[in-house]
Amino acid sequence: MTVGTGTRVRGSRGLCLAVWGLSRAVLLLCVFKVFTVPGPDVTSDVSVIYRGWYEVLRAGSFPLDDVTWQYPPAAALAVLSPDLLPFLEYASAFFVLVLLCDALVFGLLLYAGGRPGMREAGTWLWVVGVPLLGPTVYARYDLMVTAVAVAALLAGVRHPRVLGALAAFGTLLKVWPVLLLVGTARGGETRRAWSSAAVTAAVLALAAAVALPGAFAFLTFQRDRGLEIESLGALVFHVARQFGWEGRVELRYGSMEFAGPHVALVSTLALALSVLAFGWLLVWRLRARTFAVHTPADAAFTAVLLFTVTSRVISPQYLVWPLGLAAVCLVFRGGRMGRPAGLVLVATAVTLLEFPLGFAHVVASDAEGVALMAVRNGLLVAAALDAGRRLWRDTVPRVRREPATGISRDGRADTPASAP
Repeated sequence: MTVGTGTRVRGSRGLCLAVWGLSRAVLLLCVFKVFTVPGPDVTSDVSVIYRGWYEVLRAGSFPLDDVTWQYPPAAALAVLSPDLLPFLEYASAFFVLVLLCDALVFGLLLYAGGRPGMREAGTWLWVVGVPLLGPTVYARYDLMVTAVAVAALLAGVRHPRVLGALAAFGTLLKVWPVLLLVGTARGGETRRAWSSAAVTAAVLALAAAVALPGAFAFLTFQRDRGLEIESLGALVFHVARQFGWEGRVELRYGSMEFAGPHVALVSTLALALSVLAFGWLLVWRLRARTFAVHTPADAAFTAVLLFTVTSRVISPQYLVWPLGLAAVCLVFRGGRMGRPAGLVLVATAVTLLEFPLGFAHVVASDAEGVALMAVRNGLLVAAALDAGRRLWRDTVPRVRREPATGISRDGRADTPASAP
């Protein structure tokens, strides 16, 4: 590396660090309410709901009587984590811990981007993308889960067993990190990653079941969820309300959901789309033959996008999942996910406009609310389809058609026109 190149790299990293520090300071000022963001108070989930779960967990049980508890057993660690900073009030400690997880992701991406064959584009995507979600991103524990997922994919480049163990831990935090395993290379890498994941998940699940009663009660609460108003399927009813649909919006299971005629049908169709997405991933896994160093990240990014857009629930903080995985994809110079990552970045910015800034319009299904949901969800659908297409073309060999031959009138085989 020449002196000029080294100076540019240090300058770029310095600028990246400065932007990260400034933007995160603004986020902290927002969650500490030095600045007030218009719309619903996004910090109440931590100060009220999380704090309530914290008290129940400390008493020796999972929140069995609270249907808003819809998380796997390891989520208790996130809720109890403010105990690590006993000198701070609960919500303040939680915000600081999320900041530290954000810093961890930033550091991992920055380090990985400086290695041979890597680049800093992923670091910049993370630095710019996270604040686009506004204070919501620091007022939920999804960034903590994303930090585990990013660490798993980056560690998996050299250590498949670490990938498997971290993916299992992330799965018991919030289910979706199980998708990190879909793109591991065939053979020994898959065996090591998947076996490590299975053992880790079994040990952690057993420990959770023994430690506190009700570790898996969340499965029932998730099953009974309806159609959240920010999901893709909910667009049907946002539009239908303009034509006299007689349904309504209700606060159920901790989110705003549609209730009324045909909601159950659309919810079922959303589940069917998720099944189709799983089927496509299975076919891709069976057909894929070319596994590059970036394939696990590309596959995980694609899978998370597919299951996010087909879900009955797309909460604003969910956008940090594909954002983190997109950042990992962009770290690899050979990656193919540049355009889908850009679409996710734009969708993240639109998400801030719909929650918390324009959430009243979304609840009312007025013109502005419908437009915001159509644009945000349309961007996510486009990103998912584009990512799937790129993943398939990058890993599945094309079928080469042999030139057709025929029989001439004199009984001899015709040769292709290009033959000598």
